[in-house]
Amino acid sequence: MTRSVHDELFERERPRLLGLAYRLLGSVADAEDVVQETWIRYQRIDPASIERHEAWLTTVCGRIGLDALRARRRRQVTYVGPWLPDPLAEVPSRDGDPVEAAELSDSLTTTFLVLLERLRPEERLALLMIDVYGEPFASLAQVLGRSEPACRQLAVRARRRLREDPAPRPTASPPEAVRVAGLLVEAMLGADYERVRALLTADVVLLSDGGGEVHAARRPVVRPERVARFLVNTARKGPSWARDLIYSPIVLNGAPGFLGRDTAGRAVIAQTYDVVDGQVARIHVFANPAKLAAIDRTVGLR
Repeated sequence: MTRSVHDELFERERPRLLGLAYRLLGSVADAEDVVQETWIRYQRIDPASIERHEAWLTTVCGRIGLDALRARRRRQVTYVGPWLPDPLAEVPSRDGDPVEAAELSDSLTTTFLVLLERLRPEERLALLMIDVYGEPFASLAQVLGRSEPACRQLAVRARRRLREDPAPRPTASPPEAVRVAGLLVEAMLGADYERVRALLTADVVLLSDGGGEVHAARRPVVRPERVARFLVNTARKGPSWARDLIYSPIVLNGAPGFLGRDTAGRAVIAQTYDVVDGQVARIHVFANPAKLAAIDRTVGLR
């Protein structure tokens, strides 16, 4: 393999590697660092010494990503309030294989990425490599330095832990989700507490990520009456900086919501809604400036 073909192959694989790293870390910047380090190591090795280049890249990216996740988990101990992944305005399209595209899109939802936070780093990587990307257990065994049977058990435990989570998964079609989200926003802006409450499920949860940088709820807000009160009060008595924002509809990580920008065009706050059976079950509020910075970037992952 010539060096030019070697480079072309990496560029072809870059979106997949970036997708794996983002799902693993929940951070666009950290994922790009992982892929860049993978590229550096790929440049240092003789192409002829690699039997399966795609597998080699996945293994190296997985190892680097796993180390980065462990480091991020240590830093996250001091994180202020709930943690949410960087929101993405673009997710893989459903062109090509519709089943594969749907699975890739579903694994990018904020709800799924938050759920992955409950797994140990090795379990998270196992679930992503095996169930999302369809890698063989032999590849996972290389990354983790474990036997294939041990990796199978790791994947089984990860799946079991996710099944034990009671959080409902979004069920609405995209048009229905947008419709319900629009009704909720209209009720919020109209300070209609009863209408807002009626649009929320009995087990609704609101997570607000300000990262200690801006005002945000530092604990999950639960129960429809509390969430409705939070939403109405925020819309009616929000911080002074929020009153001059320009709001527009947006879809982040596959979920509908709205985005508020200041007069300079900077993203300041976003909310998204997971819709289940005509009601909103999960609300994610993105307010951490560092994470909102990813919204306007073209990430190009799959």
